[in-house]
Amino acid sequence: MVSRRLLSSLPARQCLVMTDLHPTAPEHLDTTPDGDTVAAYSRRAQEFVAQYETVAFEELYADVLDLIPYQPSAVLDVGAGSGRDAAWLAGRGHSVVAVEPAAGMREEAARKHPSAGIRWMDDRLPGLERVHRTGIVFDLILLAAVWMHVSPADRRRAFRKLATLLKPGGRMIISLRHGPSDPERPMLPVSHAEIERLAAEHGAMISRFIKTRDRLGRSDVSWETVVVQLADDGTGALPLIRHIVLNDAKSSSYKLALLRVVARAADASPGLAMADGDDGVVLPLGLIALYWIRMFLPLVAADLPQTPTSRSGGGLGFVKEPFRRLAGTAPPELRVGAEFLGDAGQALAGAIRDAARTITDMPAHYITYPGSDRQVFDAVTRRGPRTGERLVLDALYLWSVGDFRIPLNVWHALTRLNTWIEPALTMEWTRLMQQYLARQGRSVPEGHIAEALAWLDPQRGTAEVRRLTAAMFDAGQPVFCVWTGRKLRQEGLDIDHCLPFSAWPNADLWNLMPADARVNRHRKADRLVSADLLDRCGDRITDWWERAYLRGGDVLARRFGREAAASLPVDAVLDGLVGLKPVLEAVAAKRLMLKATQQLPEWNGQLAPRQVAEEPPASSPA
Repeated sequence: MVSRRLLSSLPARQCLVMTDLHPTAPEHLDTTPDGDTVAAYSRRAQEFVAQYETVAFEELYADVLDLIPYQPSAVLDVGAGSGRDAAWLAGRGHSVVAVEPAAGMREEAARKHPSAGIRWMDDRLPGLERVHRTGIVFDLILLAAVWMHVSPADRRRAFRKLATLLKPGGRMIISLRHGPSDPERPMLPVSHAEIERLAAEHGAMISRFIKTRDRLGRSDVSWETVVVQLADDGTGALPLIRHIVLNDAKSSSYKLALLRVVARAADASPGLAMADGDDGVVLPLGLIALYWIRMFLPLVAADLPQTPTSRSGGGLGFVKEPFRRLAGTAPPELRVGAEFLGDAGQALAGAIRDAARTITDMPAHYITYPGSDRQVFDAVTRRGPRTGERLVLDALYLWSVGDFRIPLNVWHALTRLNTWIEPALTMEWTRLMQQYLARQGRSVPEGHIAEALAWLDPQRGTAEVRRLTAAMFDAGQPVFCVWTGRKLRQEGLDIDHCLPFSAWPNADLWNLMPADARVNRHRKADRLVSADLLDRCGDRITDWWERAYLRGGDVLARRFGREAAASLPVDAVLDGLVGLKPVLEAVAAKRLMLKATQQLPEWNGQLAPRQVAEEPPASSPA
């Protein structure tokens, strides 16, 4: 395994960061409110064209050349400047639409780079109306040194327009300039964080982020390149997944089980994911094994065959004495952050070891790319520490079991498209078990298989936090609604899931917070809090976490940290402790991911007029 770096925030949480590049690209305008900058580029066209042509395309894009389509493709070059990039791409068989609003630049570029493969257009952001009217969608969009000319007020619309011009799986390469600007060509502040946020809002991901010096030698200018990629719709990961689900030879249910476990682990515990190079993600093998056990416990208990001849778990490599000692354990108890004592902890540790070996030797080994023996998943087991009287399912323990590597495109497909993938998995698994039952001359009642296959999410789980608030009331401590700041009475209290349980079943401590019952039930309900509301209420939320969990004793504080580090894009520090500000930032990232992937309705904190009139807010401890 190569060295890993924790994934950054999600929507990015699915952002893999690389190092060291940046193009110095033509610095020309794509939009301006008054046209002065466009006029400047036209007036000085010969000067700028000569300057831009001193840097070769291969030098400028050296670190992203592997992302340029190999086969002839449709490319949009927004702010095409001297035509250097368009000419290089057209020379390799690509069909290029080169957009340049400065007439002088267009004329000079077309003269310097005459090519039937380039279609020059007078158009500009944020609308790109002429490009949209063509009906073309593109495999690649270049946005070289343009974004700093787009007004911040126009950037969301501009990004949306660009995203709708990309094919599924397509890429957009955006270069960002930092440093002083020419008075004739004013340049506005830009940041890769803004691009990450916009990508998440539009269902896209950041696949590469690079910093470089200025290629023209200007010491006060630096660059960042951000590569945005739309989700694949079957051009890469999905055909592979379909092959594994539907076509791949199966002597047991193991391959389907592993695929489902990876998807479930990615959904529930993305915070444990680590980048492995620029094309892979690594999860703790202990997490995969834990979810494997969680999934198979009800199937074995229901005596549903996982091979043509198996009965009651017989013949399954991981169903040994430790696994059987877990009989009666509720699957939702097998979650990151949980603690098991004595015999239960030793049994679970043994079952995890057995499951990890089975996963490594069987499905991870035999799931290969079509027509080859190259493995899709790589698993490496480790001996791990000896288990004492207390087993804590934290990151340290789960990583001690081993590593499980997933190709980046498969990871993104499973994390973002699992709503569509899982039904196909469970349907095929059901068909396989029915086939095995028929071979054994057995039958089961209708619904028996579906019940055993159902993934049992945790209960809404507010009872423990209600007891915490009750103790606060008994001690005379105030409890405030995190959304309104009003001081609550015990009878008017709800424990709210900050991120809706209906959209993402998560009952971790960080997601549970006090709210006015009327506001929660009649205003927020199952809606997603808006980014603005989450920001406005941030101090009240962190104050609640501090008072309820971090001051609630060592056990609660560490559990809070372990749960946050597993389910959110946040790093845990020593012994599972976390900083509250990073947790809040990670909640915002997860909120953005849910908005982008599920298109949930939002609530901005607005109350009904009657509530506003009757319930003036009390002062908040924040």
